[in-house]
Amino acid sequence: MNIYNLHSNPETLAGYDQRGAVPAVLEELIKTKQKPAIEQKIMKDPWSAARYAQRFFKGVGWPEAEPIIMTDPNSAWYYAGFVINDEWPAAEPIIMQDAKSAYYYALTVLRRRWEKAEPVIMTDPESASYYAIHVIKDEWAEAEPIIMTDPEFALAYAKDVLKRRWEKAEPVIMTDPKLAFDYAEEFFKGVGWPAAEKYIMKDPESAYRYATKVSEGPWPAAEQYIMKDSYSAYMYARYVLKKPWPEAEKYIIKDARWWNNYTEEFPDAER
Repeated sequence: MNIYNLHSNPETLAGYDQRGAVPAVLEELIKTKQKPAIEQKIMKDPWSAARYAQRFFKGVGWPEAEPIIMTDPNSAWYYAGFVINDEWPAAEPIIMQDAKSAYYYALTVLRRRWEKAEPVIMTDPESASYYAIHVIKDEWAEAEPIIMTDPEFALAYAKDVLKRRWEKAEPVIMTDPKLAFDYAEEFFKGVGWPAAEKYIMKDPESAYRYATKVSEGPWPAAEQYIMKDSYSAYMYARYVLKKPWPEAEKYIIKDARWWNNYTEEFPDAER
């Protein structure tokens, strides 16, 4: 299982920037062959030890380094998931101290619910949302008050778990224009979401997309915002108004690419 493919922002995960690289200390080992001395240095740091074990002890483990690795929740779940490829009961009390580490351990190692760790997992909106989506694969009522505090993960929970409107979380979701548009496209297509429009209209691209895919028609109240972004103004004119938009041309012309597209689409536009 590739954990990075399951994450909305994989670049924030431990090891992402080094996922195909050999750390400098390993390069030193490979070149000098001074294995015992280098390993003593490596095993002083939990994360370095876990990465080293993945490179040289994958599938068998590195027992000498385990007491150090298990002191860090992130290193411990990573070692269990990508080195020994098995449950690691001795490290679980440490892993469950960190919400993200506990979630990743449940997902990649246990591959089932981890009830003992759930009180910790649910303290982090991101971990709680993804745990419900990828591990429980069902509603998780106890964690909803925490999940709904973050618009991004409230949206993910509504779309991928509830698969219906989540009215209690809507006041939070609607405060982010892009997320509000995504939510509206999912649950208000063809009818609009008036309560969120005052937020959506402030972001030109979200406003254009809302007019195109949600309310499905011109949105005069948002045009003052849409027109100020060349791309959004061009797309709104082409796909929503379906005619030249003289009031927006002074903004569209600022970007040669979209101005060229605009004048090709509407040859009679002012030049």
